[in-house]
Amino acid sequence: MSRLDKVNELMKREIGTMLLEDVRDPRLEFVTITRVSVSPDLHNAYVNFSVLGDAKKILAAEDALSRARGFIRKLVGQRVRLRYTPDIEFIFDPSVTDSDRIERIIDEIHKTEESKP
Repeated sequence: MSRLDKVNELMKREIGTMLLEDVRDPRLEFVTITRVSVSPDLHNAYVNFSVLGDAKKILAAEDALSRARGFIRKLVGQRVRLRYTPDIEFIFDPSVTDSDRIERIIDEIHKTEESKP
């Protein structure tokens, strides 16, 4: 595992913990950090997140994360020992929502198959 991979995993864990323990915004209750990609120069961090809920909850979570971005960056600087504290950009990751939708479709197919004589 490279140093950059370790930094990505550490930041993913720390930001996830911050959302649970430090950021007091009800719009972030069902937000999950799915991936963090830090640039090789450690100046930028792209944080992918997912949200359980509809489009309205996704937009609310995006707004809450953008408002908390500076606070989260400050906490990252305090908790993760790096030469630079990266600028953080939050990006919605639709993969969890898509997989949930696919799972519901598969369940419907199984139910219709079972109901056939």
